[in-house]
Amino acid sequence: MSDFRETSDVPAGRVVCVLLDTERAYRAVAARDARFDGCFILAVRTTRIYCRPSCPAVTPKRRNAEFYPTAAAAQAAGYRACRRCLPDAVPGSPEWNLRADLAARAVRLISDGVVEREGVPGLARRLGYSERHLSRVLTAEVGAGPLALARAHRAHSARLLIETTDLPFADVAFAAGFASVRQFNDTIRAVFACTPSRMRAARSAVGTTGRITLRLPYRPPFDAEGLLAFFRAEAIPGVEDVSDGTYARSLRLPHGPATVRLTPADGHVSCSLRLADLRDLGTAVSRVRRLLDLDADPQAVDAFLGRDPVLRPLVLARPGVRVPGSVDGAETLLRALGHVSPGEPLEVPDGPITHLYPAPSAIDSPVARALAEGRLVVDVGRDADDLRAELSAFPGIGPEVADHVVMRVLGAPDVPLTPDHWRPWRSYAAMHLRRTA
Repeated sequence: MSDFRETSDVPAGRVVCVLLDTERAYRAVAARDARFDGCFILAVRTTRIYCRPSCPAVTPKRRNAEFYPTAAAAQAAGYRACRRCLPDAVPGSPEWNLRADLAARAVRLISDGVVEREGVPGLARRLGYSERHLSRVLTAEVGAGPLALARAHRAHSARLLIETTDLPFADVAFAAGFASVRQFNDTIRAVFACTPSRMRAARSAVGTTGRITLRLPYRPPFDAEGLLAFFRAEAIPGVEDVSDGTYARSLRLPHGPATVRLTPADGHVSCSLRLADLRDLGTAVSRVRRLLDLDADPQAVDAFLGRDPVLRPLVLARPGVRVPGSVDGAETLLRALGHVSPGEPLEVPDGPITHLYPAPSAIDSPVARALAEGRLVVDVGRDADDLRAELSAFPGIGPEVADHVVMRVLGAPDVPLTPDHWRPWRSYAAMHLRRTA
């Protein structure tokens, strides 16, 4: 495993999450430092359990501690998840937004459910590399290949369904992406050292009829007011609604439509989903987390931008500013170009949410036709520079729209919307300026 080290291009206060210096990682574990939750995994050789860094259990002796960049890597090494600290129920690593390399793009697509829908060949095809090269890069960078990462993603989705619904386990298995009930049972036992029946018996809450209600954690501070203000200003009636501290909208997901209600709370965002097809649960959660920028490291961003005399009062007034993301790259691009009409009505309206945003095939414009025909692809697997260049070169899409789309769809933290001396957090600086305006 590679070393965790500070480099000259990493701003002060930044938590580096993928490259692990085991001594620094152990000090974080000994201090139960929650800032590192989601950034790396602690595995204990004697118990064969892996935990989040802030796990309240007794700190293991140094010789018994191992560290992995992802839960999938720990699982591949034969460790099972701690049932006390639930290491998969933490904010993800901000590294996948900061990095634009092949491993980061692959991780984003796997979290979006691409392997479940298209297999490893489809993932490799989207990224433009061979399966062999992709597996080699992911194993070296993340500690696990695409199949192991997808397995961890399925296990997490299954746990959510077990704990928040009354679905039969066979339905849970196939909704989470497992090929068989036996594979589902074996994975749950291997990852959580528990049967699905015991997990369900120990749950604390169940979603209401027709809904799945989840808690999405974030790293504080969290400028929820700023996100709600942004969504309110951009909302399309029928597609989105902001009222009573809740943002609601429709979602166009791979297997069908959905609606979501997002209510910020202390330490988490309450996420209430109504899905047409439960296979879309993992994809919906991943996209909503990206929409709210929940995996960001706000302390690192604020520490850096707060040193600037212009931004310091803004950072102090509104700590934890987030960059609003996207639940659909094509929608984000078309809306940036002025297409803001609601599309087809939902079969089951959800309060004020009555319509889906129109599919590209329903919009009469050259950009929409290119999106519908696959000549223009805007998704989380794209390289930021390549996507910006492709969008800027397309007739009718200017550089400002291209930068806006790259920032929101890819979660790029350093889109050149503000002066260079605010690098590498220019996207966040832009949001501070927008909030002030």
